[in-house]
Amino acid sequence: MTLTRRALLKNALLAGAWYGAVGRAFAQASSPEVLGQGDFRYRVVPGWGVLDDKTPVNDCHGLARTADGHIVLLTNHVANNVIFYDEAGKLAHKWTGPKFPGAHGLALAAYQRKSALFITDLTLHTVTRCALSGEQLGEWRLPAHTGKYAKEADYRPSWTLHRADGEFYVLDGYGKDYILHYAADGSFKRLLGGPEGGIVHWGPHGGMIDTDPRPEVDSAETMLIAMSDQQHLLRLDLDGKKLAQTDLPGGNPRQIRRFGQHYVVAHLADNWPKDRSSRGFLSILDANLRVVANIAGSAPIYDEAGKLRPMKHTAEVFMHPHDVLANPDGSLVVAQFASGKTYPLKLERI
Repeated sequence: MTLTRRALLKNALLAGAWYGAVGRAFAQASSPEVLGQGDFRYRVVPGWGVLDDKTPVNDCHGLARTADGHIVLLTNHVANNVIFYDEAGKLAHKWTGPKFPGAHGLALAAYQRKSALFITDLTLHTVTRCALSGEQLGEWRLPAHTGKYAKEADYRPSWTLHRADGEFYVLDGYGKDYILHYAADGSFKRLLGGPEGGIVHWGPHGGMIDTDPRPEVDSAETMLIAMSDQQHLLRLDLDGKKLAQTDLPGGNPRQIRRFGQHYVVAHLADNWPKDRSSRGFLSILDANLRVVANIAGSAPIYDEAGKLRPMKHTAEVFMHPHDVLANPDGSLVVAQFASGKTYPLKLERI
């Protein structure tokens, strides 16, 4: 029997059943250890985000921040798929519906002059747009008319990327590896990527619409994609043409976020899927996409040719980081997959 990628991920956790007991302790325990290097040093904030049994989580997959400062967590626990935290990590409110059993990617984007959440679901094979209240505002399913999908199960969208004008792109990262481009009104525009577009399977997982922070570089919008098992970032223009590749050996980039003039990347684990017992770390990259620090990971080392040497986790802090959110005060919030049902971790910058 051939296991799916998600099944393999789950089986990796079963090998260490004790993680369930340890899970809550990750967020609850005091962690005096200083993590990172150079100007990017952090410490875990003990207890931040830990809630009671009335607000359970399974995998914590996605994060977003609203205009009023609430931190939004997406989990695949259907009792409360979407949880809103205040700045102190206390429960502000939560959704008790609709239900997203395969909740995976979360993005906050403007819709009709208000904020909306876009949720991808690997089980329902959908992308859903919701108001912050939980009201469903739109849904996108299998793009059968493209001729690229024989059945619904082939379409497993992982994340959405959004332009300021309302247009958005769907990464079919667990399906056929295509990038689906939609207009601001939700109508389908075109299909990009996929094998004929040079996108390798088990690649496009998360990402963002980016403008290069370097003043000397053209500021045209691009797609910056975390290519997971391929251990690199991929920059594409909005027509899907490859512009650059940034190798991140030893990592497994699941999501990338802007962090002022820097970027922060969540690595699921070391050399995943080869080493499924490794715990993962975060990388801080400069405007040139050069790694300048690893949080709970080895210090980045480049050889004389400018090639980054393989990285690895060095501290028992994370368990499969899946998304990371950079706050205005420089702190980071991390959502983790297959981590023993842990709540998100917050790291304060020191």
